[in-house]
Amino acid sequence: MVLGLSSRKYACYLPEYINTYLGDALWAVMIYLFAALLLNDRKPSLIALLSLLFCYLIEISQLYHAPWIDAIRNTRLGGLVLGFGFLWTDIIAYTMGIGVMLAIESVYFWSKEKKE
Repeated sequence: MVLGLSSRKYACYLPEYINTYLGDALWAVMIYLFAALLLNDRKPSLIALLSLLFCYLIEISQLYHAPWIDAIRNTRLGGLVLGFGFLWTDIIAYTMGIGVMLAIESVYFWSKEKKE
């Protein structure tokens, strides 16, 4: 969470093409890590799939604008978790963030198995 919030605060120090996706990619990484913590006995591919589904559902929920959910979004925590408006680029960023985590975890497990 700290990295994600810092990416917004210090955006002026990063190239624009990174700023566009970094916060959303880091949010997806956080979701992946949380899912991995909860499902630590599962395969990384399942954790990645469930994380992607969660991120995609949150993004799709941004198409729905009832007064009650917009009131939640207007709080700091609600805005950070639920977001405000649907963007296809967010879907790309979530996929990239979780893809990177899946690759890292796969390499880790591959190297661990190779040593055994």
